[in-house]
Amino acid sequence: MEGALALRFEHRDTEIDASIVDRVWRTRSDVEDTMTSAARTCQHLILSRTRGRLLAGLRGPETRATTAPVSPDAEFLGVRFALGTVLRPHPAASAIDGYVPFPVTDSGRIVIGSQDWEAPTYENVEHFVRRLQDAGLLVRSRLADQEHAAEHPKASPTERTLQRRYRAITGLSRTAVTQIDRANAAATMLRDGHDWRTVVETLGYFDQAHLAHALRRYVGRTARELQAGEYAAMSFLYKTHPGPGS
Repeated sequence: MEGALALRFEHRDTEIDASIVDRVWRTRSDVEDTMTSAARTCQHLILSRTRGRLLAGLRGPETRATTAPVSPDAEFLGVRFALGTVLRPHPAASAIDGYVPFPVTDSGRIVIGSQDWEAPTYENVEHFVRRLQDAGLLVRSRLADQEHAAEHPKASPTERTLQRRYRAITGLSRTAVTQIDRANAAATMLRDGHDWRTVVETLGYFDQAHLAHALRRYVGRTARELQAGEYAAMSFLYKTHPGPGS
């Protein structure tokens, strides 16, 4: 999400282990607008305040670009979890292309895992994350073990078993993760001024048509729009790390 008028984003790395949290961001909307949300592989914990009302929930991985209205005079705080991080009891698979709302008490505390928590701020969100970890509600993924097993097939389960475990952790297949991350990386390169030929060669797309299809499906913008700076109110904030694959 990055807006020209309605949305102004601030985002940063955190002191939290990168295998748990990738990024923290915040923004506010001054006027009513529409946002394009690019596909993404990770979950976001999102808090919003509109006219004093607090809402909280978990936005799941998204397999395609979508659009959504943005209310005026709203403030948002987001925590992007690293790929495979699990916020119990809500595995990524339960929130694919969806949103899991969390109850908010009358006193403004968020209920996660049958416990109520003080709503974090942009400044103290690390403390909030660590408390969730200490309570066993936010756990590190085992994707590294999965990748190690895939690289050592003689000592590992079958490929079908590995794929099933990977999907159980992330909610997505390895192919989907590769395609989504690569499309966001392509959008970032185009936004930064690279031409489509450089993007195709760098990221391994077959040709311009292959790139265009991926951008439409996963980013919701054309290469020309991205190069011209017409990416206002979009959800990609930072560079991703694409892997090999189609």
